[in-house]
Amino acid sequence: MINYSNKKIISFLIDKIGLEESSIELGLKLSIKNNTPLPIILWSYGMLTIEELDYLYTFLFQRI
Repeated sequence: MINYSNKKIISFLIDKIGLEESSIELGLKLSIKNNTPLPIILWSYGMLTIEELDYLYTFLFQRI
């Protein structure tokens, strides 16, 4: 299920980080299967660098 928070994350991943939609789709499936936050899944599978993960979390925490 994609909620508002996931839509923000997905838009950021595509627009700012340049991640492919197929990578995000895989990450979402793994996130649901493993009950793990999407950013952590993307990083643990090497789809995001630690710097990109930090950039994403900085973006998310500034929006709260």
